[in-house]
Amino acid sequence: MTGLENVNVNDLELIATNCRSLTSLKISECDILDLRNVFKKARVLEEFGGGSFSSSEERAVEPNIYEMVKFPTKLMSLSGLNYMSETELPAIFPRASSLKKLDLQYTLLSTENYCQLLQSCINIEVLEVTNVIGDRGLEVVAENCKKLRRLRVERGEDEAGLEGEQNFVSHKGLSVIAQGCPNLEYIAVYVSDMTNSALESVGKFCKNLKDFRLVLLDKKEQVTDLPLDNGVMALLLGCQKLRRFGFYLRPGGLTDIGLGYIGKFSSNVRWMILGYLGETDFGLLEFSKGCPNLEKLELRGCCFSEYALSVAVLSLRSLKYIWVQGYNATPTGFDLLAMERPFWNIEFTPAFQVTVDGFNLEEEITEKPAQILAYYSLAGRRTDHPDSVIPLTLSSWNRQRQHVYEYCQRQHVYEY
Repeated sequence: MTGLENVNVNDLELIATNCRSLTSLKISECDILDLRNVFKKARVLEEFGGGSFSSSEERAVEPNIYEMVKFPTKLMSLSGLNYMSETELPAIFPRASSLKKLDLQYTLLSTENYCQLLQSCINIEVLEVTNVIGDRGLEVVAENCKKLRRLRVERGEDEAGLEGEQNFVSHKGLSVIAQGCPNLEYIAVYVSDMTNSALESVGKFCKNLKDFRLVLLDKKEQVTDLPLDNGVMALLLGCQKLRRFGFYLRPGGLTDIGLGYIGKFSSNVRWMILGYLGETDFGLLEFSKGCPNLEKLELRGCCFSEYALSVAVLSLRSLKYIWVQGYNATPTGFDLLAMERPFWNIEFTPAFQVTVDGFNLEEEITEKPAQILAYYSLAGRRTDHPDSVIPLTLSSWNRQRQHVYEYCQRQHVYEY
């Protein structure tokens, strides 16, 4: 892939004319309407990514002008489609039934638009949308997209002036997708509400699931069913092929018992990201008794002490990398030295303050939480880290201790 500026549509037409076997074309923002001749000449094109839909006054006069766009008959993958709205949907409808991959993350579609389009996508295998699709849109997917293998629902409800719609995804949408699309191997979804029963449905029906990631947004003050201990246990027990697992909740979303379930029933998981889970160090220590194949772990917004984190790292025998942001940190990170071992690098970033422009252009001071990065490296310790990062070793502790205290006493203020 080559980055080019000022691409002439005529050049693309020439490429399409001379490259008779062109099957994939990915470009930056270029008006789809200007690519009509390119699509006519790229007769065997199977994958198209990029392009945008103009909203100029001239084309607004002709609302059906995009019906003139005819995608190649062999097209199976469509992505990009920046700023596509209801007016431009007729350009997609003729090819909808033959599409296997469809990325709608950068469109301006409403929940109703999603429903209209996706009921025709009967052969879709990979679908990427925003949570504007809503539970109603996911019901349409579950009814019509029986071949679906990968589903990604990104956060997007605050865009395009759609805040007033019932456009959020909840436990209802996740449950119907799990029941209606049994071939799913990948699910990544932002939800506004969740229940144990919805997670149990995933474990019961999605036996081929290899990658599951869920983020619980803070859009609703009250979540229907917390904690999610039993639900996460059922999901992990049912999805034995799971290799990657992400679970980002909010305080109270999972107790120490639930965190222990994750460790106990994640025997095949190799990558994991957890946010706002557990209540005390006990939960982390129970978690670390399991996960025999876990290689990469990320923790955010946790309540664990440095010593508990160190013990957990030593207990997770396959762990090669851990990153923690926001925990019960000490000013110096001294207790992290308990995890030191050969070829294991430990990098500590103390909490610090930054100033940002707030409302009415008034400066506001916010606290950035402490971070830990630890990983195996045969190359030794890196020397290119920023000043805010403190490499930790027992041998250099006496020398570094004064540096750590001096750093914590200084005010690091970054304006942007």
